[in-house]
Amino acid sequence: MATVVTKLLTITGPDQAFFGEKDWQQLQIVRRIVQDLNLPVDIVACPTLREPDGLALSSRNRRLSHSAREIAPKLHTIMQDTALAIRTGMETDAALAAGKEAFAHAGFGPVDYLECCHAETLEPARPGSAPLRLLAAAFLGSVRLIDNIVI
Repeated sequence: MATVVTKLLTITGPDQAFFGEKDWQQLQIVRRIVQDLNLPVDIVACPTLREPDGLALSSRNRRLSHSAREIAPKLHTIMQDTALAIRTGMETDAALAAGKEAFAHAGFGPVDYLECCHAETLEPARPGSAPLRLLAAAFLGSVRLIDNIVI
């Protein structure tokens, strides 16, 4: 991905490039590439668009079965609950464990990750570090859903 984006930006020479926040890790990698290579382009983050039930918009959503589509919005709901627990003082590891358990109980599996990271460096969150982002990837059947939210 990094090589393709670098080639695209250097060949086209845009003043601005727009990337969605839905894949937060990819956005941070692109920002780092632009910074490290001194590319003269402004990376503009576009907010994640969501269905009315909270599910992040994705072409992958079309591959969800009817029953999986009913479960899918719980990804965002569980993430919101986990973020709230962390914000209100629950120990991060305990909140993440509870979130993973909630994913399994809701029907997700396997869960690739549910992590609390520094929003810019993507390093694991440490006490007092900010800004923070909650990142998740989990399967519903054969469809891998990703999402992230601010903590």
